[in-house]
Amino acid sequence: MTSLKQLYSANTETLRINQKTNYLKMNHLVMKQFNTMFRYLLFLTVVIIFSNCAEEAQLWEAKSQEQLAADYINSNPEIFSEFGKLMRETGLESVLNVRGPFTVFAPNDEAMFEYYQMKGVNSLDELDEEFKRNLMLTHIVGAALPTGDFGLGALRETNGLGDYIPTEFEGSEIIVAKYSKVIKRDIRTANGFIHMVDKVLDPVVKDVFNIVSENPSYRILSEGLSITGLKDTLQIIDFPYGQKVARTRFTILAVADTIFNRYGIYNIDDLIDWCGGHKDSVTFITDPFYRFIEYHCLNGSFYLSDLNTGLYPILSRDNNIFITIDDDYKINLDKKTNEYTGFFVPQSNFPAKNGAIHSINDILPVVEPEPATVSFETTDFFDMQQADYFRKYYFRWNKDEDQLAKVSWEGDYLLYYFKINNGNRNNDCLSMNGWWSISITFPKVMKGKYKVSIYQPGWGDVTNCMVYVDGVPMPTIYEGPYGGTGGSGGLQEVGEVEFLTTAEHTVTIRNIVNGMLFWDYVQFDPVR
Repeated sequence: MTSLKQLYSANTETLRINQKTNYLKMNHLVMKQFNTMFRYLLFLTVVIIFSNCAEEAQLWEAKSQEQLAADYINSNPEIFSEFGKLMRETGLESVLNVRGPFTVFAPNDEAMFEYYQMKGVNSLDELDEEFKRNLMLTHIVGAALPTGDFGLGALRETNGLGDYIPTEFEGSEIIVAKYSKVIKRDIRTANGFIHMVDKVLDPVVKDVFNIVSENPSYRILSEGLSITGLKDTLQIIDFPYGQKVARTRFTILAVADTIFNRYGIYNIDDLIDWCGGHKDSVTFITDPFYRFIEYHCLNGSFYLSDLNTGLYPILSRDNNIFITIDDDYKINLDKKTNEYTGFFVPQSNFPAKNGAIHSINDILPVVEPEPATVSFETTDFFDMQQADYFRKYYFRWNKDEDQLAKVSWEGDYLLYYFKINNGNRNNDCLSMNGWWSISITFPKVMKGKYKVSIYQPGWGDVTNCMVYVDGVPMPTIYEGPYGGTGGSGGLQEVGEVEFLTTAEHTVTIRNIVNGMLFWDYVQFDPVR
């Protein structure tokens, strides 16, 4: 099988395409050119090539301006001889000598020899070939990230294995992956940054449930996850999806046994009684004990740096927690008493292969937060996210093609519209032209009364539309500049609704003047 080094040396011109389109366009073009035998190797490599740019950082050495990442590592054998050997043996030297951008966490030789000892081997040669490749990919991020971009949480981009790397601080020191100190930062290369670290970053392999269950501090919680059956979901790392493999993402808000003990809870039976649950129905979603355990499991992977003030859904999306960010990270803040559940930060931001784990400082009882503003992007659906076009380029569905799981439409075609800095969130939206209608079923919204608003950019070809929620027409027409009524696009309120239950809802837009749609998101604002 052709090596990665040969593959990249044979296709240097393809890999050095314009940086504005780099990975996104490159991946699309290269995958068309190579035959099936090369595709697996290519995926392992180009998955870490992205289009992010970073500000210039202070140079550590003048010569780094002229060197690519691999050249820099190779030219400093007194520091990186073992890491350089790992880079070359895994075939990733050629990858790190293309345009990038990349961030490389490079352990020095002392760190590498310490790692061999921890693994019970004498040298790099004794490690399995696949493990060596994963080890190298763990240290590479497909973006140029100076340490000024690091915060309390995790890096905004994943490493070469699709895993997030936690970052935090000990005084003025930067710690990555919970244990590795950055001992020389912001080494500027021609294609990104190198940060020298004092510990090797061990590949993350365990799921969120196994990490919690192996920690003796969480004995009661892990037993609850087991007997409810929630562990079966939390142990899923990936699954086949079409011709690809999709990743799962979860977050566990872990309660230590010592916190349960404060409430007189010393075992799982005590917790079932405290919740008002029933031992013969703990696997039912309606059981109070099941609801309590599930309330500590979020749908999605959230490190502290990912959190903003707002609602976050639990696994079933039947309920939410509300996060408030001000002088602390506050869960379900009671504005009358100013009481909330917080995070025990030193024991938070633990990475798993399929998510993140945080230790919280109280029991976190189940509540229904007050309705809050929520907005859903029209493109934020699983089947779109798994597609090659997602946040890369336009994609067009013709009317004889299979439609999306949560999106149905009538018209000549439906377009996934993507363009950098186009005025839409995440640079994408759904677009149609001519005479058309489109219906999207959005995730669950908590029961309550809401104002409904639609966002389209204020472009001249956006037309006038009628909006329906669950088949009921809204009283106000969405006015676009092309509709001829003087509308300006943007976020426009179209009416009010009252949801009697927490459930999914379908929003339909139908044009009343021939023209275009560029639907970015729908927003629900609670009516107080």
